[in-house]
Amino acid sequence: MKWFPISILVLFTIPLAVSAQEQEHIEKYTISDSIPSVIDSLYREDQFYVGFSYNLLIDKPKTISQSGFSGGLHLGFIRDFPLNKKRDFAFGAGLGWSINSYGQNLFIGENTEGESIFRSLSGEINYSDNDFVNHLIEVPLELRWRTSTATDYKFWRVYAGVRLGYMYYFRSKFKQPQNTVTQTDVPELDRFRVGTTFTFGYNTFNFSFYYGLNPLFKGAMVDGESLDMTNLKIGLMFYIL
Repeated sequence: MKWFPISILVLFTIPLAVSAQEQEHIEKYTISDSIPSVIDSLYREDQFYVGFSYNLLIDKPKTISQSGFSGGLHLGFIRDFPLNKKRDFAFGAGLGWSINSYGQNLFIGENTEGESIFRSLSGEINYSDNDFVNHLIEVPLELRWRTSTATDYKFWRVYAGVRLGYMYYFRSKFKQPQNTVTQTDVPELDRFRVGTTFTFGYNTFNFSFYYGLNPLFKGAMVDGESLDMTNLKIGLMFYIL
């Protein structure tokens, strides 16, 4: 019976050999339907941005104060230009639009000769609303540092730069019972805006700061003081790739 163990071994070996040949045949003639992923080593952080801010007036004359809510909405696109091989340091330039409102007690009107009047509403003057609104076209310029990679879209970012703007629309409105004063053409208004910007955060939520470098009005006086106030915006910025 010496042939019996050999026969058992052959019976187990043949199916394994056949199975191996069939598997080799399948692998030889089967075409994979998967698409290999391609990593973009030359990626950019080109981004649309949406921002919301709380607007403050600073360097105000003593008799001028803010009241109510002052806010802003900021939209735009920034083109990314990496400056190093790792692509974690870049220059950004873009184009944006901004709308801002400021509730305060600065009355802006004009006399019969068409000259501007700037007056504080502090005291016993009864009014229901006083604010001004502006719309700007802006050019953000940034130096950008981030921890992003070609495959990682959640990262830390620190962006700093300047924002140039042109105020193409301005409206000041004073309202009291049975009287409304609206001004849109104010010669003392400095329509060209320059400000520094700083943004930092992780992934979706980013804190944003804007500090205006030039006064909103030129050559204007209120209550014997020069109206040299500028603006500070504090808010959140969201980036969309």
